[in-house]
Amino acid sequence: MSQVLVIWGGSWERQIRTVRNVLSTMMDISGAQLDDESLTTFFCEAEAIVNSRPLTVDSINDPDSLSPLTPNHLLTMKSKIVLPPPGVFQSADQYSIKRWRRVQHLSNEFWSRWRKEFLHSLQQRQKWRNQKRNLQVGDIVTVKDVNLPRNCWRLGRICKTFLSEDGYVRTVELTVGDPFLDTKGKRTSALKTIQRPIHKLVLLVSSDIADQG
Repeated sequence: MSQVLVIWGGSWERQIRTVRNVLSTMMDISGAQLDDESLTTFFCEAEAIVNSRPLTVDSINDPDSLSPLTPNHLLTMKSKIVLPPPGVFQSADQYSIKRWRRVQHLSNEFWSRWRKEFLHSLQQRQKWRNQKRNLQVGDIVTVKDVNLPRNCWRLGRICKTFLSEDGYVRTVELTVGDPFLDTKGKRTSALKTIQRPIHKLVLLVSSDIADQG
């Protein structure tokens, strides 16, 4: 009797659904502005965006550590894959006679919309009547920042928490690293700390799991 291996892919199926929903909405609105070549380029840009998400957070507080591993690293076997957007693009570029400006504008739109959906899927939503775990020192989070350029993810490790009058953590202090690397693949500047409210953070790895790693 032959055996059948069943693989449950709920995690990546949700990823596919999220990407498909964002692309479908954008194509309904702006699809008529793209020819075949522009559409292909836009899909390649969207693919690079999705594959730029961080997979690991090991040694995130080590200034000598490499940047976080992403699917792009595994697919291309290169450390530097995606270049920053070549300029600033506005809504008017959607109707530009230059096709590359249309694609770059749509790529920025995809980045903004998909990143919100992706970060939302990482957050646990609970009823207000249920108590939620406070963020703790050692937790690894990603910082929500609308000003970050495309394909950039800001990761940090919580080094200090601040309790409000109701006994809950509302603000934390993070240790973050410089994402820019030198020719040897190491960070070019020292670590720095920032303070952020918890609604601007998404928990990636709890301190218990991070310590085990």
